[in-house]
Amino acid sequence: MIKKIKKLCDDRGSVDFVLLATILLLVSIGVIMVFSASSYISLHSKAYGNNEMYFFLRQGAFAFVGVIMMFFVSRIDYRKYRKKKFLLWGMAITAVSLIAALFFPAVNGARRWVRLGPLGFQPSELAKYIVVFFSAASIARKGERMKSFTYGVMPYLAVAGIFAGLVLLGKNLSIATIILGTTIIMLIVGGIKIVHIALLGIGAIGFGVFFILVEPYRIARVMFFLDPFKDPQGKGYQLIQSWFALSSGGVIGQGLGQSRQKAFFLPEPHNDFIFAIIGEEFGFIGCFLLIMLIILLLTRGLKVALNAEDTHGMLLALGITCVLGLQAIINIAVVSGAMPVTGVPLPFISYGGTALMINLFASGVLLNISIHSKKRKINKKR
Repeated sequence: MIKKIKKLCDDRGSVDFVLLATILLLVSIGVIMVFSASSYISLHSKAYGNNEMYFFLRQGAFAFVGVIMMFFVSRIDYRKYRKKKFLLWGMAITAVSLIAALFFPAVNGARRWVRLGPLGFQPSELAKYIVVFFSAASIARKGERMKSFTYGVMPYLAVAGIFAGLVLLGKNLSIATIILGTTIIMLIVGGIKIVHIALLGIGAIGFGVFFILVEPYRIARVMFFLDPFKDPQGKGYQLIQSWFALSSGGVIGQGLGQSRQKAFFLPEPHNDFIFAIIGEEFGFIGCFLLIMLIILLLTRGLKVALNAEDTHGMLLALGITCVLGLQAIINIAVVSGAMPVTGVPLPFISYGGTALMINLFASGVLLNISIHSKKRKINKKR
């Protein structure tokens, strides 16, 4: 079966096989690890019907639909996403969804979800990519005008700032940081002046410091990040339990399904801290191999950007890759204690239907860009 897929991907106008295989492998690992990390909690919780398969079945269903959607999207010409009608509708729907989320009940002090019966939608996941789609299309049109601060920097900071601000109102600094960080990277590649890059760097540092200082709970996170054992049963609890999980995994791990920290010690082990469970069950080797897969995904994404057919495709592929890369870096850094605790899922691995579906949609766009870059190479050879 794999040989048939590879042969299909080697044909003219087909997707990057390595990129496709890496995405599918990460999704498969994610579904398996969601089951392993969540089975104990769901089995011993009435809220989930004492069903150990609760999260596994949901994540599996989202993965199945998401992969089909990814293949469908991969056949749609990515240049259609630069149309103003698509961008305006996408930005409007995203903005309305972010505002609507503020009127739903808070979950753990944050308002990030729009609830539709038994289903939930997290609009901040959509916001990350709609800013990428807008920036890629607009920067590609402007060309040399990108060197002007008024025309080449301010409009993108304004758009990114609006969406990041709406996300911040829902108490989600990490996603707001990813939105702004990705925009800055796209502006740098888009050709802005060096002096503007310096100003953006200073502004980004100021933004981070300001929004940490204005919220007492963020200040507490930074303080307990420096020494979580000051409050081992409170603010430092989650990081300490994550360290216990990673350290007990050793080199080869305890084995699939053998994690102890998932048994109500590490909160929400199938979400933001699933990497700690991977470390406990598969050890250093498992963590290393997963990180290598993520690096492979990012390098293939950057290769697609470099080989893109036009500037729009290059920026779009770069933006999608940056979103995935920044999320992965932040998640692993948080779990390992390299930065303060914040809620960022590990792409394709952590539980969450919204994040998985939207990431797979973006992956489909990335695959389509790779199709066009391969077509260009074939035409050049002729």
